[in-house]
Amino acid sequence: MIIRERLNSIYKSDSRRNKFLLVILFSGLAYGFYRGVQDNYLAQIIQISKFERGIVEFFRELPGLFLVFILAAMYRFSESKVFKIGTAIMLLGTLGLLLIGTSKAVVILFMVIFSTGEHITMPIKSSMSLDMAKQGKGGASLGLMSSISNGGNIIGFLVVTVIFAVLGKMGIPDDSIVGFKTVFFIATLLLVCSAIIALAIKDQGKPVKRSKIYFSKKFSKYYMLEIFYGARKQIFLTFAPYVLILFYGADTSLVALLLAICAGFGMLLAPVIGKLIDRLGYKFIMVTDTLLLMVVCFFYGYAHRLFSPDVAFIVVCVNFVLDSIISMASMASKVYVQDIAATQEEMTATITTGISVNHLISVMVALLGGYIWQQVGIEMLFTLSGILGLINTLFALTIKTPMREVVVKEAEARA
Repeated sequence: MIIRERLNSIYKSDSRRNKFLLVILFSGLAYGFYRGVQDNYLAQIIQISKFERGIVEFFRELPGLFLVFILAAMYRFSESKVFKIGTAIMLLGTLGLLLIGTSKAVVILFMVIFSTGEHITMPIKSSMSLDMAKQGKGGASLGLMSSISNGGNIIGFLVVTVIFAVLGKMGIPDDSIVGFKTVFFIATLLLVCSAIIALAIKDQGKPVKRSKIYFSKKFSKYYMLEIFYGARKQIFLTFAPYVLILFYGADTSLVALLLAICAGFGMLLAPVIGKLIDRLGYKFIMVTDTLLLMVVCFFYGYAHRLFSPDVAFIVVCVNFVLDSIISMASMASKVYVQDIAATQEEMTATITTGISVNHLISVMVALLGGYIWQQVGIEMLFTLSGILGLINTLFALTIKTPMREVVVKEAEARA
């Protein structure tokens, strides 16, 4: 009853809501298993070097770069139908990793397939969540969706930790293929469930007509925010786990446990951050978010220079978690788009284009990042990340708060 009242306070009366949130949960579970082993699988089984990790990420992020064109091919479909297609493609990716061999080309291919499905659902699930939300509850809606997804991630990460711990006690080494294939099998089963539930979501209303590519002057600051925030975040997503594995010797259980801690904080704090966006405004959250992340970048890159190896490892682990927590505030940019978009169609097209725009620089950063690490070390790599965060902050400061947001905040203050 309490859960239903909570959902009803955030969402409009919509028959799709419960099924949609279930898909988010099962997809979150599957992603927890997949992401929990991804970097150790690449490092220990596929033998991907730090430079090659950037190359892998270049290909893995290409679907994001071409997302606007991928969705253009489906522009006559409703958002729920596109959501179903994206979920099915993710399933194909984990199925390939489960059944096919371990050659570098094949593994990268199926990781790209999984990434394609993930990127297709990325703007759609945000748009669907915002569309189902009541007026003024956009941040809370995105926060709850993120919380549910993180809840699934937590379970997935923790089970990965347990699987590899148990295998270790059984005498099966961490770099054995057995543990990784077990995880891919579970992730595949979860995505089968997710796809079945997604198919049960009824298409409602007319198909959303998406622009093949959508640029508008009023969204120019959003596009710039996506470029620099995306580039900074790409460095962390690609190389932060690899620093733990190659530089500090973290095994699969530890990496998965850290990811579980990140997701745990995400589940607890995402709704809070969503409410803060609604209450304090997206501009304040954007600026605060990026300033804090600059500090995180500094310690991640220079901890080994400032502390003993054991202390540095702890500092890096703490900052790994902090980056995940602070980065949840990136949902503020989507609320910003919702606030200035005239229609749902314009909002979806803008978010989709924004993802492609940030991937344009992200794929280059992935290639450049591996080269920088190999040539001059992790210090310069994370210094670059901090500089990108600073530029992002400067752009966020130029955003003008719409009058209606000011009115809402003044009304809340009087209340």
